[in-house]
Amino acid sequence: MISTNDFKRGTRIEIDGEPYSISDMSTQTTGGRGGQTLFRCKLRNIKTGAMLDRTFSGGDRVKSPDFEIRPAEYLYDEGGETYYFMDKSTYEQFPLKRKDVEEELPFIRANDEVRALVFNGNCIGIELPATVELEVVYAEPGVRGDTVNAALKLARVETGLELKVPLFVEAGDRIVVDTREARYLRRAGA
Repeated sequence: MISTNDFKRGTRIEIDGEPYSISDMSTQTTGGRGGQTLFRCKLRNIKTGAMLDRTFSGGDRVKSPDFEIRPAEYLYDEGGETYYFMDKSTYEQFPLKRKDVEEELPFIRANDEVRALVFNGNCIGIELPATVELEVVYAEPGVRGDTVNAALKLARVETGLELKVPLFVEAGDRIVVDTREARYLRRAGA
């Protein structure tokens, strides 16, 4: 069981036998003496992608989904609608639809390692490492002295993801990207 005090973005919970992931969360404390904290959550059904809004009271406990997490490898896509992965322990291949992996696609390339989320015997999605290393294929030119906007410019990495990077990052550089927030962390190897 998971307490609402442990809720954060990405936490997985089970509601009515369905696995959900917390996409967004806010807290509100009711006024007055002995006020109660409310947790307003936007939940994404991991199997279907459907969104659900749910409010929990402070101290509530919810069931943790019974996932099995297996090492897997991204192999290839078939026309951009079906993506194939391989379970690294059994060498079995399994397909996932675009809607099942849409949030993870900007961070993975062929042969990248991921973790397969298996729920009730079926793979329903993948989980990424906290950071990935990607190559910059395009970076806007940086103008020296342009520090009005915290010295950031737009760059595109090899997977198509666009993000803000510091002025010194150029095309061809390898960078480390946070997969949870889609943001630049540092140059690779630094």
